[in-house]
Amino acid sequence: MKKLLTLLLVFTMVLSLAACGSTQPAGGGDGEDLPKIGVTIYKFDDNFMSFVRRSIEKNADGKAELILNDSQNNQANQNDQVDMMISKGVKALAINLVDPQAAPTIISKAKKADIPIVFFNKEPSEGALDSYDKSWYVGTASKEAGIIQGKMIVDTWNANSKWDKNGDGKIQYVLLKGEPGHPDAEARTKYAVEEIKNSGIGVEELELQTGMWDSVKGKELMDAWLAKHGDAIEYVIANNDAMALGAINSLKTEGYYSGDKFMPVVGVDAIPDALTEIEKGVLVGSVLNDAANQGKASLDLALNVAEGKDVLDGTNWNLDDKKAVRVPYLAITKENIQVAKDSYK
Repeated sequence: MKKLLTLLLVFTMVLSLAACGSTQPAGGGDGEDLPKIGVTIYKFDDNFMSFVRRSIEKNADGKAELILNDSQNNQANQNDQVDMMISKGVKALAINLVDPQAAPTIISKAKKADIPIVFFNKEPSEGALDSYDKSWYVGTASKEAGIIQGKMIVDTWNANSKWDKNGDGKIQYVLLKGEPGHPDAEARTKYAVEEIKNSGIGVEELELQTGMWDSVKGKELMDAWLAKHGDAIEYVIANNDAMALGAINSLKTEGYYSGDKFMPVVGVDAIPDALTEIEKGVLVGSVLNDAANQGKASLDLALNVAEGKDVLDGTNWNLDDKKAVRVPYLAITKENIQVAKDSYK
């Protein structure tokens, strides 16, 4: 009898748990399915974009069903993925373009299906966004990162007179540029150097080549530059942290950061691996490209339009006159490194 009662009790508990599991999903409302949002990332193995993707997934939990795609840095792949997501009935698209010039093609697909679209991180042209009233952008003000990085270079250069190895008062620099034509790469390159010049410090460009945002390419370029210029290089400027870290690996191989042998390097993004090097006093600093808030804003806007709400409904985001939410940058050095660490919690 006791065994029978026990079995009945277990059976009752199983039925009760099954009933709980059949209730409406969090955020779904009245038992309806969660809104389906199609997301593409230009490539999953990009260091910075991996954190944006994680933020999107985190903020979608219990609120939206994501169809998430790795475009593998191939625009043709991304175009096909958009077609696939539309065929699966997504209510909104969130697109990190492979090529910003391809925005009109993506917009045409979304417009034909009457599906709203939120671009993020790689900004389409103003004309492309204006061509569709259900398209928006989440990202940054591209030149801001360059200006902040330039100020960081000026401040650290002025505070360390021994970095001027030849005593000519100029910074002999090499620059690792991101993807050619990418708005962030172009703006960071231009405004970082302009900010140095505007401060009154002279500059001499020894090398400027593209490392395509990649740490391996950053190391390869730095290897070649060290072989060619050696100690004539006084500063390494990188459009992102991945390339900066690649350069640092090259410099370490040549004995830098051991004893008194030092080479200042700055990056952009303030990714966790870069923060480790800042803490160790190797990387001079970086510029926080707020992956957590870029991901959150992208999901917030996409979710609102997927549910037929105003794009900013219930958020603290603001649109500028270019239909864009701009997430601010912040200079990160050893002194305020905790701010960057907190952004990854």
